[in-house]
Amino acid sequence: MLSVRFWGVRGSIPCPGPDTVIYGGNTTCLEIRADDRLIIADLGTGLRPLGDWLMANDLKKYGKIKADIFVTHTHWDHILGFPMFTPAYIRGTELRITGPVSFDNNTLKSIIETQLSYQYWPVTAGELAANIEYNQIKETTLDMGEGLSMTSKFLNHTILCLGYRFDYRGKSIALIFDHEPFRNLFSVNPADEGYDEEAAKEGEIAAAEENEKIRNFIKGADIVVHDTQYMEEEYTSHTGWGHATFEHAINAVNGVDVKKLVFFHHDPAHTDSQLEQLEKKYTDTTTAKIIMAKEKMTLEA
Repeated sequence: MLSVRFWGVRGSIPCPGPDTVIYGGNTTCLEIRADDRLIIADLGTGLRPLGDWLMANDLKKYGKIKADIFVTHTHWDHILGFPMFTPAYIRGTELRITGPVSFDNNTLKSIIETQLSYQYWPVTAGELAANIEYNQIKETTLDMGEGLSMTSKFLNHTILCLGYRFDYRGKSIALIFDHEPFRNLFSVNPADEGYDEEAAKEGEIAAAEENEKIRNFIKGADIVVHDTQYMEEEYTSHTGWGHATFEHAINAVNGVDVKKLVFFHHDPAHTDSQLEQLEKKYTDTTTAKIIMAKEKMTLEA
């Protein structure tokens, strides 16, 4: 069985309060299970309650906690739960943390562990008891054994960001977090200064090709969890910020045989009532079943 449970569904910053009780206010963190295999996607503040749940359940059941962790990118809303992940302080815990390569001197390990320094936190990374391994990857496919594989895909965000697809015994879950559809970066208006017709045409072709690669990446997936931070009217003032709209997500899955589309990475300003209305609004707009991500929700592929 392949399943996903949502522990953090927000983007940008945690937003607890009366307007986020139903869908939740923690930032991105998913628990994926391939039968007994544990996969964690992102280390947002939802990681804290997940860690507590693992201590009360997996530790008792298996005698230790072992997880493959996949980090989409290192913006703070995707990593700031790690210092409060209780299993990291328990001897015997095994964590393999995988994320995108870095093209500067900051490695995945150094970025995550910088949070655990006295400038920011009362416990240092050297005091963690878990056995932690870090791996940096580009676009690739990893055979994780026992019929489980992971394929990564570069997304369009403000820093290097990876989407992940997990395939297990005929079932699949694809994650498209923090992604803005590719667009033509050249002027398309002949009246604009410096307009280049040939460049405009090439820009359109390049953007269409990159967007088609995303569609191929999620093609046939049982579940696609997709960034939908903005409503269409909000997107015009946030173009280039690296996030999608509900319409973008729907266009991505149309015609590629996706069974369930989960709206995810909710804007901190979007209230429970808004999210409920948006879920109703977009139901039946595509052949995929539309679902609004909610903390503690579990879906089977």
